[in-house]
Amino acid sequence: MNQKLLEKSRITLLTIFVGTLPLAGAASVIAPQRIPDIYAKAATLVTVAHGRQLNLRCTGSGPQTVMLEAGSHADSTTWFRLQPILSSVTKVCSYDRAGYGFSSEGQLPRDLDADVSDLHDLIRAANIKTPVVLVGHSLGSNIVRRYAERYASDVSGMVLIDPPEQDVAAFAPEWAKSDEALNAQRFALIQRCEASAEKGELVSSAALKACGVSPNPLASEKLNAVILANKSKPAFWRTLLSELQNNAVVFSKQVSPKETHGSMPLIVLTADNTYAGAPSDVRKALEAAREKTQSQIVATSTRGERMLVDNTSHDIQLDQLEVVAKAVMQVLQQTLAPDK
Repeated sequence: MNQKLLEKSRITLLTIFVGTLPLAGAASVIAPQRIPDIYAKAATLVTVAHGRQLNLRCTGSGPQTVMLEAGSHADSTTWFRLQPILSSVTKVCSYDRAGYGFSSEGQLPRDLDADVSDLHDLIRAANIKTPVVLVGHSLGSNIVRRYAERYASDVSGMVLIDPPEQDVAAFAPEWAKSDEALNAQRFALIQRCEASAEKGELVSSAALKACGVSPNPLASEKLNAVILANKSKPAFWRTLLSELQNNAVVFSKQVSPKETHGSMPLIVLTADNTYAGAPSDVRKALEAAREKTQSQIVATSTRGERMLVDNTSHDIQLDQLEVVAKAVMQVLQQTLAPDK
């Protein structure tokens, strides 16, 4: 069987299996439609390296823990729909990375190594039982993959939510050049916003809007006030700039041929409408780049599988949370089953 047919058969089999997988207690849980106000304050502040604190939110119980890793410049609120579903059947933890939400600012640069180091410190300091199942969205998928490489004994399985395309220049060189120019403009804007935050000038909604920050339509007025207050601080802008600068480096390269996860259960979820707003020719190139990236990721494990998710944007955890929950449950079950 050639590689393309093998990939298609994996996707088909996974779709059939996930579609019938029971979620036990999760079936009776109704996911919230709006972000609850519990996110307006810190959950548990855990002290990590250099006396910093990371905001950790754990719910549910069970013999295994699922650790959720958000995407770029996102915090634990991105999991507000998924976490209640999963916590009805197992223990689930989400957290704010350094510089975001209620977590302390971290040392720069905020690259993959810094994030992996913080996550390792957090798991140890919070006495989270390992091995854990790691779930990463977008950039979070790169973080958890790097973590699994470095601390393989800490990880029993992974679910990767729409890992972004890498090495785009090989598929769309002109688009990659224009994106570099746009990045330069983004970075300059962020630096101006950081300077304004240092002067205490980002205190009005108009000032924040000029920096691209608007109220979240899924949050209450109370919660939005907290979110906007956090984003008016210089630490947020320093963190954002460093993270985006590092993203430009990470995603400019292809998946390393040296990356391997042995026989670890691994599921990659692919959103069908990630590039819905792109021109057709650009969309095809970006989809081709993502196809190669995600196929390479799947190949890093002998138990790697990929699933195409219909009717969803890049934020599958918000649009099709049941599919994500079922994928996590499948990986949880696979961690208890012998490798075949």
